[in-house]
Amino acid sequence: MSDRPVALVTGASGGIGLELARCAAADGHDLVLVARRADALEAAAGELASRYRVAAQTIVEDLEDPAAVGRIGARLERPVDVLVNNAGFGIWRAFGATDPAAIDGMVAVNVAALTSLARAHLPGMVERGRGGILNVASVAGFLSGPNAAVYYATKNYVVALSEGLAEEVRGTGVTVTALCPGPVETGFQERAGMHETSMKSMAMMDARTCAEAGWRGFRAGRVLVVPGAGNKALVKVPRFVPRRLMARMVAGVQRPDA
Repeated sequence: MSDRPVALVTGASGGIGLELARCAAADGHDLVLVARRADALEAAAGELASRYRVAAQTIVEDLEDPAAVGRIGARLERPVDVLVNNAGFGIWRAFGATDPAAIDGMVAVNVAALTSLARAHLPGMVERGRGGILNVASVAGFLSGPNAAVYYATKNYVVALSEGLAEEVRGTGVTVTALCPGPVETGFQERAGMHETSMKSMAMMDARTCAEAGWRGFRAGRVLVVPGAGNKALVKVPRFVPRRLMARMVAGVQRPDA
């Protein structure tokens, strides 16, 4: 059995999750890759194992299912040293026009599963005195978001949880980081319906650049990582603009196209 540390990455079949898995593998971690799409997940595992000479276990699960976290835990062969909570999705649509089941699913993945995975693995990390959690949040976590209100609220939760846990584990050898990107070139936009809003014209960061910034910040023990100068400026705006006015500004950017 390998003596390399183990990184568990959710949403690992593509986008930021796959790039974070690459960062972990390049940094000497064996991998546990979790995602819904079996074919894409197996392809990612094969590529990572071959390129980086690491073990890459795959677990096909949909984190909308409340029992998924327990099943993941049952299949783990070794303790998790690094947990990358990347899985998540958004919906760009007025709250009242959004399918209630879709809202429930978003909360289940973005909040409940992320929390359950942290609860399952953080105590062991603290007991061993090493490791950490990298939660993928968003610049949305510093704002309120009309026409994507639930998504923004879930990312506010991820930022707040990460900051709170980081302080709880300070001095234990364990770190907690929230990666807070702006728009990134992934399949997220299509699933969220962002192509139906004025946000479709916004400049996007590539997933590799985002992931590498997040991994560097995580390894440096930073609590918040906001990649990109524009995004760094954006998260500071709420300090100077009234919250209600900020919400109106966001609503203008996210208005549905005619």
